[in-house]
Amino acid sequence: MPETLHDPAIPNPAADTAEGITEVRRQEALLKTGALQNAIFNSANFSSIATDANGVIQIFNVGAERMLGYAAADVMNKITPADISDPQEVIARAKALSVELGTTITPGFEALVFKASRGIEDIYELTYIRKDGSRFPAIVSVTALRDAQGGIIGYLLIGTENSARKHVEAEQKLLDQRLRDQQFYTRSLIESNIDAIMTTDPSGIITDLNKQMEALTGCTRDELIGAPFKNYFTDPQRAEAAIKLVLNNKKVTDYELTARARDGKETVVSYNATTFYDRDRRLQGVFAAARDVTERKRLDQVLQEKNVELESARSVAEKANLAKSDFLSSMSHELRSPLNAILGFAQLMDSGSPLPTPAQKASIDQILQAGWYLLELINEVLDLALVESGKLSLSLEPMSLPEVLHDCQAMIEPQAQKSGIRIRFPEFDGPYFVEADRTRVKQVLINLLSNAIKYNRTRGTVEVTCSANTAERIRISVQDTGEGLSQEKLAQLFQPFNRLGQEAGAEEGTGIGLVVSKRLVELMGGAIGAESTVGVGSVFWIELNSTAALQLDAGTHEALAPIQPRAQHGAALRTLLYVEDNRANMLLVQQLIARRPDMRLLSAGDGTHGIALARIHQPDVILMDINLPGISGTQALKILREDPVTAHIPVLAISANAMPRDIQKGLEAGFFRYITKPIKVSEFMAALDMALAFAETGVDGAVVPQSL
Repeated sequence: MPETLHDPAIPNPAADTAEGITEVRRQEALLKTGALQNAIFNSANFSSIATDANGVIQIFNVGAERMLGYAAADVMNKITPADISDPQEVIARAKALSVELGTTITPGFEALVFKASRGIEDIYELTYIRKDGSRFPAIVSVTALRDAQGGIIGYLLIGTENSARKHVEAEQKLLDQRLRDQQFYTRSLIESNIDAIMTTDPSGIITDLNKQMEALTGCTRDELIGAPFKNYFTDPQRAEAAIKLVLNNKKVTDYELTARARDGKETVVSYNATTFYDRDRRLQGVFAAARDVTERKRLDQVLQEKNVELESARSVAEKANLAKSDFLSSMSHELRSPLNAILGFAQLMDSGSPLPTPAQKASIDQILQAGWYLLELINEVLDLALVESGKLSLSLEPMSLPEVLHDCQAMIEPQAQKSGIRIRFPEFDGPYFVEADRTRVKQVLINLLSNAIKYNRTRGTVEVTCSANTAERIRISVQDTGEGLSQEKLAQLFQPFNRLGQEAGAEEGTGIGLVVSKRLVELMGGAIGAESTVGVGSVFWIELNSTAALQLDAGTHEALAPIQPRAQHGAALRTLLYVEDNRANMLLVQQLIARRPDMRLLSAGDGTHGIALARIHQPDVILMDINLPGISGTQALKILREDPVTAHIPVLAISANAMPRDIQKGLEAGFFRYITKPIKVSEFMAALDMALAFAETGVDGAVVPQSL
């Protein structure tokens, strides 16, 4: 009987029965399942590929079409899924499964479904190849399709594109590699450091370290990590304090500790440390480096010992040098006495009556020539000894260069005329003042001029020039027309007793003069030098610090009105003898004494002349410069004190040497008062009045400072 279709609009009596209700529900379930299956099959989010038992594609859903670019008709009943998969991956999978399962699996579709055909759940990664040849990674789930009897009738391969996950995995892999590289780099830095490096937590427990730390302690990394930092030092309390110190101060540098290794070896280390933090600035612990400074400590100790030895040797050398200088000074003075007799009697014989015979005259001339040369040598050795021993006293004060050069011209021209040398001195169009010792400047210039004449050529010339080399310096140059000096000989200038090969020449010399000149100029704050051209001549020059003309103390603004004398009208004039070699100083004192109608002034240019005037004129007061040509002011004072004729006269010292020790030495030598330059008028007059009062009464009753 043919089946009658039921129209849903017409009531069906069978539906009202229990069996009818069940059938309806079954049909609804089938419809729902079919709808789900249809939705899955047509889903574009994953590919569904169904094959028959041989692997030939029977179903190729919308998702498969979208992912692979094939239309269903292009593949159904034509190819297997292996044909759209990476062939190398299929071959590799066959080999891997063969090894895993212990059976030979043929590369191809069998390799894709072998596990599923054995009832083993199989999900694997595979690269699909699109129709256009492009590739993409996919995760494939394989299920065997079976009939009611359990036989395989086909396979279902469900795939999802895996590009996003692969990209994430690749990025993660790259990040992991970078992290490993960074960790390797950091570890390499730590391990390559010459210092023992470690990290500790805030309580001082070691958390990491390098090989140098293992070598320092003789312990392994595993032994050290987790152990207290302080355990590996000779003074655990000091080591623990080092951790606390860095936690409090954030850093510590050059903290000395002594590490003790397992075998007992001790190493002095310089501990440097800082705190370190995590990304959220939470304290993690201490990063510390310990540098082995044992050798440095040993070298420091050796250096200290060597310094002590050197200091001791230097002291011995200085004492020996001073002893040598004292000896030379003493011997020079001792030699002067017999030499004075030799020269004196030789001159008497030379000028005696009757006159000496020619033969005697020749012998006397030899005695005198040798004597005067010996005296020059003694004087220069004495100067050198005084300079080297530091006993040479200089009086640095403003002095007029034109005046000094005028004196030098008067002294040197007879020698130049005798040698047939023309000598020219500069014409000055204004004042030239330098801060120097007048006597010593004259000594240096005479030495340079004497050498220029001595080592000049026949009928040669010597030219003296003076110029302001800079705003602070004045240069005096002495140029000759001698044979000149080579560069080699120029380099040997200013060496003691080195006459640059002139020892065999006719001209006498000591080889000391330039050495003394150099040291004198440098002591006065100046410089000395020379230039020379062989066959043309040489130029020797000195530079001295320029200054203004001698004036009253800049802080003194006293009017130069006459001062009323204390002596009564009609009283005898009081006499002041001023012994001074500096004309500028002499003129200044003349101006001051001109304001005293009760006084007259006598003057002398050196100590010997001053002593003679004192003995003849019996002045009421003597004003004595310390640094004088010939004998010093202190030596002149000693002679005056030893002579009963002059012993009672008060002597005032006047000097530019204003250091406390200079003043003290002057007062201890017996000067009545010590006046320092530049002169302050009120103090000068006060000292002069006190000296006059003492000369009259013999009593020094004034309570005033002894140094003025």
